[in-house]
Amino acid sequence: MLRPKIPTMPTPVGVTAPPAVVQPTAVEPAPQTMAPAPVVPTARPTVQFTPGSVLAVVGAGTAVVLVVGTVLVSMLLATAVTAASVAVCAVVVRSLLTSPNKRRR
Repeated sequence: MLRPKIPTMPTPVGVTAPPAVVQPTAVEPAPQTMAPAPVVPTARPTVQFTPGSVLAVVGAGTAVVLVVGTVLVSMLLATAVTAASVAVCAVVVRSLLTSPNKRRR
């Protein structure tokens, strides 16, 4: 009843062909074309910051830091409240378990 059933390897059905033989081929490099044109650096920077965009980035960064900080602090507070409640429960259970022993004497 509890013995595992080990599957048997199925036998191939029909005509089986041997695997095809793959012949290696030589890899020839592509012919070289003209050299690429040199990249000319531009005089102005590619990203330009305006005072409004800097203010928006700073505001968004501040908002992200505040939200992440709030979430982390709330998680820490939840952990502390849970630990305190578990400690109170442990004290109550210990008190309930030891109180009958004191009354018997």
